[in-house]
Amino acid sequence: MPFDRMTPSRRRGAWVAAAVAVAALLTAALLVGQALTPHSATTDRSPVAASDPTPSSVEQTPEESAPPAAPAPDGLPVVDYDPAPKGFPADPATMDTTPLTEGVHPTRRIAAYDAPGGRPLAFLEPTLAGVELTVPIAERRVGWTAVLLPSANRRLAWLPSGGFDTVALRDQIVVERKVHRLTWYRAGKAVRSWQTSLGQAGQETPLGRTFILGRTPPPQDVYGGVDIYALGSVPDDPESVPTGLRGAHIGLHSWYHDGELGKNTTNGCIRVTRSGQRELLAEVRPGSSLVVVDQLPTPPPTA
Repeated sequence: MPFDRMTPSRRRGAWVAAAVAVAALLTAALLVGQALTPHSATTDRSPVAASDPTPSSVEQTPEESAPPAAPAPDGLPVVDYDPAPKGFPADPATMDTTPLTEGVHPTRRIAAYDAPGGRPLAFLEPTLAGVELTVPIAERRVGWTAVLLPSANRRLAWLPSGGFDTVALRDQIVVERKVHRLTWYRAGKAVRSWQTSLGQAGQETPLGRTFILGRTPPPQDVYGGVDIYALGSVPDDPESVPTGLRGAHIGLHSWYHDGELGKNTTNGCIRVTRSGQRELLAEVRPGSSLVVVDQLPTPPPTA
C-alpha cells in the first residue's frame, strides 16, 4: 500500500409498471508517497446524511426480472494489488460526495461483470493482498450490485446475487485538493477536518470515489511510526512516479514532520498529522469510502 504492497444502475432510473413508482436507487487518493514500498469532473455535492439502505431498498414488481449472469470461465484473472483488468465501466457518479453506507464482503470467489447480465471480466476474493476485502456499494439494479472496483480508478464492477455479505459503513472521508483539507464524516455529519499534503504536479492525487482498502505497518521511519491506510485507487499515470513506487497504491498516511502540510509535495498520497492518522485508524473501518474533489461548494462545519 502504501499497502506496502500489503504484504500479504443506475440505471438510476425508474422502472414503471402499473403506476407503481420504484423506490430510489442508492446514489450514488494516494500513492503513499514513499509509503508504498517497491512493487510492494464535475459538480461536487456536499456530503449529506443518507437513510440506511438495505437490500430491500430496491423493490421488484412482478414484471421485473434480473438479467442472468453468464458463467464465468475459470481462467479469469483475480483482482489483486496489481492494476485491475481493463473493460470495467466508468463510475458515472465518481464526483458524488453522497455517503456510501453499505459495502460488500465476498464470502467466496465471485465473478465481477461489466454490466448486469454482461461479460465476466475478473474474480473478487474474500481477501486482497492478505487483508479482508470490503468494497462500497455504489448502485443497485434488480438482482445486481455495483461496487467500487479495487486497484482501479473511477471504475465499477457489477456482481450478481450470492457469494457475499452486506455490511454497514458509517464513515466517509472527503479530500479537497484546492484547500488541502481532509474531512471525516460519520452518518453524513462532519466530525473532524485536518490539513493535508497532496500530490505534486504530474503526480496529482486522483480525483473521484475510492475507498479504504486496508492497513499496513509503516515500512520506513519517514511515516512517523503510524500505520498506513492503502486506498483502492492507483496513480493516474503509473509511469510518473519514482521507479521504486511503481505498482503501489495511493495511500493515506502521516509523515515524520508536518512542515509540508498544505502543499503539493507527495507522489500522489494524502498525508495528515500523526494524531489525525491515529484517530482515523481507530475510528474508520476498511471499506469506507473516500472521495477526492477539487473543492466542496460549502466548507464543512469543522473547517
